[in-house]
Amino acid sequence: MMNEIETRPILAKYILTGKIILKTGTRIGGTDLGISIGGIDNPIIRNPLTGEPYIPGSSLKGKMRSLLERIKKAPLQSFGSGRNAVRRHECTNRDCEICRLFGSSTKSQNGEERQNIPSRIIVRDAHLTEESKMRLENMETDVPYAEWKMENGLDRITCHASPRSNERVPAGTEFAFEIIYTAENKDHFSKDLQNIINLLELVEDEYIGSSGSRGYGKVQFQIEKFIIKPAEHYIESKEAKVIELKEKTISELRQILSQVKG
Repeated sequence: MMNEIETRPILAKYILTGKIILKTGTRIGGTDLGISIGGIDNPIIRNPLTGEPYIPGSSLKGKMRSLLERIKKAPLQSFGSGRNAVRRHECTNRDCEICRLFGSSTKSQNGEERQNIPSRIIVRDAHLTEESKMRLENMETDVPYAEWKMENGLDRITCHASPRSNERVPAGTEFAFEIIYTAENKDHFSKDLQNIINLLELVEDEYIGSSGSRGYGKVQFQIEKFIIKPAEHYIESKEAKVIELKEKTISELRQILSQVKG
């Protein structure tokens, strides 16, 4: 018996662009290729060609997914083993608000067939704006595009201090971001967009990167454009709808999107 043929229609692409503004110093860790004398203990992630810091799309998308799992009180499964084990929600329900938006790849109940739910959201790497790049290039620091923050681990009994140095992107730095949502089901469109906006607000009230409980990683999103490209834009050259938002906040964007029809 032939399996039912599934389709993945593209009804429209919804594109959000704007800025991520660092309100406090932020550290998204990179790879330490060796400790040199006087070197930094915890380096940030950088573009290997230019040395410029950036915010990986995977970091922002992962943060958004984990917050949606928590706000929806979704059950978590363990993937991997030992120190590499991670807990996240993945299921085979194509109506699941988490899995249909962020994707899922898990085995069916009989454990024989792997079922994939492709992600409907694309989160691009966020790179420095030209203005922030110039500001950081003119900043007098020991490392390019960043600052060193010294911290101490203090023994509660002996008061012995164990200093460590963290590399951070300083507060005030701005990154250009782009998030693309693909509408595949008209019944899901409104809720998926609502979840995306709510998650950006949640990220603002949490943090990105590491050491958020110590004040790192507070960000603000400024939305500059909301672009709607229906399927006809790609096959019939139908004009895209571009809504200029001029640095709107998340709450202002929510009001605008409540009037957008799928």
